[in-house]
Amino acid sequence: MYMGMSAKFQLQMFITNPIFLSVIFSWLSAQFIKTLIRLVSGRVHSLSELISLLFWKTGGMPSSHSALVSALTTSIGYRSGINSEVFLLACCFALVTVRDAVGVRRSSGIQAKVINNIGTELQKKEVLPSFSPVKEVQGHKPLEVIVGCLLGVFIGTAFSIL
Repeated sequence: MYMGMSAKFQLQMFITNPIFLSVIFSWLSAQFIKTLIRLVSGRVHSLSELISLLFWKTGGMPSSHSALVSALTTSIGYRSGINSEVFLLACCFALVTVRDAVGVRRSSGIQAKVINNIGTELQKKEVLPSFSPVKEVQGHKPLEVIVGCLLGVFIGTAFSIL
């Protein structure tokens, strides 16, 4: 931390930082768009589900993780330069996050769904005395990740040049 700066001033500098603002705005925008799509398509059935979609639900169009990391990387590129070490770090972080969203998390979600279907069938046929479903983590389709990245780049650019 900078010597001589009050904690209040440091906090004010942090929350008004264009990089921080682009990250938060891109994540909230992606979550809002995702919620709006589900709301319009009639896939939201309660207020608690609506709130969960707005802030915590993963999966769906667009990818909020991809929007966040691409806004971060874009903002850092504008502010620190694309030859900086921090930009390289942000790029690596973005690549790992995007790869996870479209690859590992998606595969895990598909596998969990199949496991839950098998477990439910085995319980119905009384092969298993009881079955506790595993959590089905939703990953992303490639288009959801691409749209999230484009949203993040747009928002990161806007916060960097405006």
